[in-house]
Amino acid sequence: MSRYIKNNYVQFWLGCIIVIGILHFLFTGLEDKVTSFSPLLFPMLTIFLLVFHLFIACFMVMKYWCDRQRLYLLAFAFAYVGSAMLMVGTLSSYPAWLDLHQFNVVNYNDAMIFFTFRHLLMAVMFIASALLYFIRNRPLTRTFHICVIVGAAIYTAVIVILAWLYSSFSPLLSLDLVDNETRQYMLLWKEAISVALLLVWIVSLATLMIITRVRNMFWVGGNFICVCYIVTLAMLFLGGHAEDITWYRARLFETVATLLIIFVLLYDVFNLYRNSHLKYQQSYQNSIRDPLTRLYNRSYFYDALNQSLRTVSETHPVSVIVSDLDRFKRINDNYGHLQGDKVLQFVSQLLMDSVRPQDIAARIGGEEFVLMLTHTSSDAARQVAERIRVKLSSFDRANSDGQLPEPVTISMGVFTAISPETSAEACVECADKAMYEAKETGRNRVVVFQ
Repeated sequence: MSRYIKNNYVQFWLGCIIVIGILHFLFTGLEDKVTSFSPLLFPMLTIFLLVFHLFIACFMVMKYWCDRQRLYLLAFAFAYVGSAMLMVGTLSSYPAWLDLHQFNVVNYNDAMIFFTFRHLLMAVMFIASALLYFIRNRPLTRTFHICVIVGAAIYTAVIVILAWLYSSFSPLLSLDLVDNETRQYMLLWKEAISVALLLVWIVSLATLMIITRVRNMFWVGGNFICVCYIVTLAMLFLGGHAEDITWYRARLFETVATLLIIFVLLYDVFNLYRNSHLKYQQSYQNSIRDPLTRLYNRSYFYDALNQSLRTVSETHPVSVIVSDLDRFKRINDNYGHLQGDKVLQFVSQLLMDSVRPQDIAARIGGEEFVLMLTHTSSDAARQVAERIRVKLSSFDRANSDGQLPEPVTISMGVFTAISPETSAEACVECADKAMYEAKETGRNRVVVFQ
């Protein structure tokens, strides 16, 4: 049952049922409170849809511009651009939203004509987008891209021109879908065109679901659009005439559903940004850290030390501790370099656990490490180094989970800067001299530079 529920198709349909159910509940409550809607509601919703569709079209173009392999996005873009153009024709059928004196002059037949061609354009372009997505991983030539763009533009232009020719704006062609006097749907709409549009959208939904497999939020949105338009057409099919309650319910549903699609697309953008940001952070961390020990590397350490030295003073000193493992070459020779890497990783973890979050632990050589302790005096830095030395010398093979093949000791040199004139190189050089003094005086000890 758990595996069945995690299926993409099952989750998608459950989500659709929940969203459509919530919208139906909200619309039913609205209809109970509002007995009749203003004629201006339709053009107002159309204006919202026009803006939403232009937003989605721009979104698709920008995504394609960022990744030219996503040619299928342009099919979506042309679908929404053409839809917005046809909605301008729909608005021209409602002069009331512009002219107060023509409040009751509405051409419902023109509105339905533009609505019909808009759905025909979008459904076909959705199918084209799914087919282009299917071949996205194939090497597509520049010529193919141009042909697809030109073909989509021509098809969009043809649909828009045909809608204009069939409307009352042109005497060349005619199409009767709604009786403007009685506002009743004509048989051509009820028995042919509405059914044909439903079938086209069902084919579009099936094509998208089979090809995309609803694999991410972007295609969840694409498939949900198809479901929304199927529900919208079903509402109009069940309605009796224009301006009845189903007429407005269908438009309200389409507007709210389109707004939800925009939220889905924005969520997709958020995911892309988050993934990109995580990859950037990972890449940045890899550039400033040692790949073996995950301590900071030499360049990052010197950058951080130079920055800290700008504000150094006697009351805010900066201490540098240079350390080197004693007789580390013997471990590599006796136990192998793999065991030697484990020793380096163990010591690195010990160093990171022994300093504060604002301090810097870095690896600047093979078995040579350096610590930068901000706002730390010479005595405090010596105590930190001594604590690290004692703790490391207390480990052996048994209590280190095999990471140390034998007890390991470390020699450490401490230098504290109290003047901003001191350079980072001078700090490390002085601490390095103190560390070599510790080596020469018997190893496994801490020496403070004098």
